[in-house]
Amino acid sequence: MSQILVVDDEVGIRELLSEILRDEGHQVRLAQNASEARQQRSRQRPDLVLLDIWMPDTDGITLLKEWAATGQLTMPVVMMSGHGTIDTAVEATRIGAYAFLEKPIALQKLLATVGSALKHAAPRAHSAPTLATIGRSAAVEQLRARLERLKGLRAAVLFVAEPGAGAEQCAHALHQAGTPWVAADGETAFIEAQTDLAQRAADGVLFLREVHHLERAAQLNLLAEMGRFERAHVRLVSSSTVSLPDLIAAGAFDPRLYAQLAGVIVRVPSVRERAEDVPELVNLVLSRAVEAKEVPARSFNTAALNAMRNYHWPGNLVQLESVVKTCAQLAAGNEIGVADVTNALVTLEAPLPSMVQTLPLDRELREARDAFERIYLEYHLGREGGNMSRVAEKVGLERTHLYRKLKQLGVKLPRRSED
Repeated sequence: MSQILVVDDEVGIRELLSEILRDEGHQVRLAQNASEARQQRSRQRPDLVLLDIWMPDTDGITLLKEWAATGQLTMPVVMMSGHGTIDTAVEATRIGAYAFLEKPIALQKLLATVGSALKHAAPRAHSAPTLATIGRSAAVEQLRARLERLKGLRAAVLFVAEPGAGAEQCAHALHQAGTPWVAADGETAFIEAQTDLAQRAADGVLFLREVHHLERAAQLNLLAEMGRFERAHVRLVSSSTVSLPDLIAAGAFDPRLYAQLAGVIVRVPSVRERAEDVPELVNLVLSRAVEAKEVPARSFNTAALNAMRNYHWPGNLVQLESVVKTCAQLAAGNEIGVADVTNALVTLEAPLPSMVQTLPLDRELREARDAFERIYLEYHLGREGGNMSRVAEKVGLERTHLYRKLKQLGVKLPRRSED
């Protein structure tokens, strides 16, 4: 039995479609506007959505774009409109709609489209999320508008952001569907000339993470590749959590490379600058984790959401995702409360365990030192939500050295976080 979500602001149409679809054996959920549709989608992914385009609060095309941007467009969506145009239908299909139905909808056309969508459109994998642009705060509205203006251009873009704020997520927002996306780490890329990158990223995006980690030799190798990138129509998008002009002043970054990378500079706001967006972010992270079967199906109550909103989030989106999943995994009931949030945050900020109780003081110095380093690094990994850039800065190690040290000590590496 399929679950179908019908989204339309006209009660008569909702009831008619509901009656027809239930007679066909489907379960039907109803929403009268985009706000209710968001809640329904966050609660559980339907097998199919019938979505009206013209609605008073948020139009259907905007909602479709939102679901695509947040990785929630994992089900077929059939758009409906009584004032449809070819351009609207093409736009909806480009974004990811399965089909377009013009009102009044003929019964056989409706049933054929629904049957085809449910039969052939299997649940899609999550698209690259752009959590960094989700919300309605002034900071996010400005960021979203800038990304929309930049999406169709070829200019190089440099994202400046705190660790974990979502620079790579913003970079994905500039990627055109159907074109290559190639990502490289600043700390390891271009140690030697990477002549294959231009070919792999031709007519697409080459994203360079954390270019402030590039050594001088790697910077020169990257500069040498610029001609190839231009001929292959590669768009350069990069990120940094450090002020590159400061590095240039210190003689640590090549000003010629900066000029190539910083065609447009976009600052990504931290989570604490957009506190009003936190409840929406929390619910989105939770719904995606539930759908991916990473956590049990639960929900945050209002008090818990307020506690999340009032926290200062030094680890930004990476830390927020970690806390949401911790709460969902450890909560005693189906509702996540303030106590669950407090416990998750206290765990992240817990003091180091007693050295006397945990260190092997009766063993050789080398073993005791390794034990201390293991506890020390695990502590900082927990504090920073697994964000390797931030851990490296906190402990005063280069990231390459930090990775080697973690491997040497047998510390399980966290999943790569998007900085």
